Amino acid sequence: MKPFGGGEVFKTPLIIKISAFFVLAVTSFYLGEHWSDGYQQLIFFTTARRAPSVSISPNLDKPFNVSALIHDNQTQTVPDKTLNTAPFSVPPSSPPPPLQRFGIVNENGTMSDEFEVGEFDEGLVEDWRNETEAVDGDGDSSRVTVTKFQLCPRAMSEYIPCLDNEEAIKKLKSSEKGERFERHCPEEGRGLNCLVPAPSQYRTPIPWPKSRDEVWFYNVPHTRLVEDKGGQNWIARVKDKFKFPGGGTQFIHGANEYLDHISKMIPEIAFGHHTRVVLDVGCGVASFGAYLLSRNVITMSIAPKDVHENQIQFALERGVPAMVAAFATHRLLYPSQAFDLIHCSRCRINWTRDDGILLLEVNRMLRGGGYFVWAAQPVYKHEEILEEQWKEMLNLTTRLCWDFVKKDGYIAIWQKPHNNSCYLSREEGTKPPLCDQDDDPDNVWYADLKSCISRLPENGVGANVTTWPARLQTPPSRLQSIQIDAYISRKELFKAESKYWDDIIANYVRNLHWKKIRLRNVMDMRAGFGGFAAALMEQNLDSWVMNVVPVSGPNTLPVIYDRGLIGVLHDWCEPFDTYPRTYDFLHATGLFSIERKRCNVSSIMLEMDRILRPGGRVYIRDTLAVMDELQENAKAMGWHVLMRDTAEGPYASYRVLTAEKHLLRG
Repeated sequence: MKPFGGGEVFKTPLIIKISAFFVLAVTSFYLGEHWSDGYQQLIFFTTARRAPSVSISPNLDKPFNVSALIHDNQTQTVPDKTLNTAPFSVPPSSPPPPLQRFGIVNENGTMSDEFEVGEFDEGLVEDWRNETEAVDGDGDSSRVTVTKFQLCPRAMSEYIPCLDNEEAIKKLKSSEKGERFERHCPEEGRGLNCLVPAPSQYRTPIPWPKSRDEVWFYNVPHTRLVEDKGGQNWIARVKDKFKFPGGGTQFIHGANEYLDHISKMIPEIAFGHHTRVVLDVGCGVASFGAYLLSRNVITMSIAPKDVHENQIQFALERGVPAMVAAFATHRLLYPSQAFDLIHCSRCRINWTRDDGILLLEVNRMLRGGGYFVWAAQPVYKHEEILEEQWKEMLNLTTRLCWDFVKKDGYIAIWQKPHNNSCYLSREEGTKPPLCDQDDDPDNVWYADLKSCISRLPENGVGANVTTWPARLQTPPSRLQSIQIDAYISRKELFKAESKYWDDIIANYVRNLHWKKIRLRNVMDMRAGFGGFAAALMEQNLDSWVMNVVPVSGPNTLPVIYDRGLIGVLHDWCEPFDTYPRTYDFLHATGLFSIERKRCNVSSIMLEMDRILRPGGRVYIRDTLAVMDELQENAKAMGWHVLMRDTAEGPYASYRVLTAEKHLLRG
């Protein structure tokens, strides 16, 4: 037998096994004690052949700051499962599959899997129970307190806050001039505080251009318009759809034939060239504007709420520009010299009442040299009362210096003068008089109608716009009249804004596949000079944009109209005049960092949710200072939210919040 020496002892199989087991045990104990520091109790398992045993971590009975641990350990949540001490076997190891990543290159040039493609999925519906959750901040904290907003009652599915204020309407001293159709917003603290629900059988809207001719019945489930106007080729119900043949009260043979008639009467109107922006008063279901779109003309279609049931809602469901507005006692929310042509076909307005104050409002909005088209019974019917109305109309338009161009069949057309020379040459005392020199014809927010003629600029500004499509990118003369602080040329500022949005939208089209998502009814909530809308057109996105100019900033709305776009002045501290679920896409840049000083952010976002269609999207570009509050509100409304860096990168002071609205069921 050999002695133990020369290292031979360690060559025996028994000694090797004992030594290895000892080292393994010490190492496991050491790692278990130190690795578990700062964590709750750890459980160690052994799978040796003997009966299974359980050892307790040395952290037993130690106190822990659970809140700090949660904050420091934001990893992944492990399901809470009951401990099972039954023997288990470890499956044989296998090499992991190769890592695969799918995505697109985002606007920062990095791979991203957070992109949006496709239409709204009707199956993407969330159960939304009426419960509240509050996030409270402590004394010095700036954290935002947000409620999980409840669903409104089903009866509010078509609620328009400033037009459905029954309490305010009942207090009106008179409504003979249409006052009940004007804005009467809820008092502070009594505004919308819930999510307006969709009809019970709401479906994804039919996409444009098919929607011009048909929409789902249950998205606007009203049949009164069919009953009232079915014989005039406005609208018909066929099974689960409404069909729009393209007719109207005065053009039952179709809007295209009617437009051809106007073009033949006055070739100088030149739709899509000289005439680009039109106002249709008392628009019905907006077939006039719908068919002008194919002629490169954009039409603001307006009508009061519920004279004929939900006609504006039908227009917007079709994908045609429209909003609720009424000629009553206040100026409409559009600038002076906005429209190249204003159209009224049996629009139920007495233009000669109160010394023509309503036609004076038309005159204010009509561009110098623009046309007024009137299709109504007094034009062509030979009845005593109607003939008297026709004489009154001719007398009034003569005193307004309008040139009576032509009458053909049931259509009469006038042209507004290009300058003030006719007004100044009228006999002294002729009514209506010219407005005072200090009257601002672009002051329209809650401004009363005036019984005077708005003066045209002496230098011809407004009447001197170029033809379409050149006017889209041509800096208009009215840039110089906008009250803004500009240290560089205003034309350069105009061009810079257009270039800025051209680059961003081109990025969105490439990286976020904007041509594959629904972008039909779009609203820019802080439009500036309209650069965002112009960029969408340059990218050939089949959409139209409601350019909203907030009253809290400079009134750039005249410039927007001069470049051949449409828009409206609005105060975002109040609701917007449209039906629920009428926009596919809402865009806001720098809006909330400004308006949060004046308005409640939650009220603005609730209004956004009201007017946004289920499946619709929101893009908000704003400062980091407001992003937390915006995120909290968006999540409280059930939106699916993503935060993106701007092209300047992750250290920029701006972010882009993108969100998608889901269809909520109570």
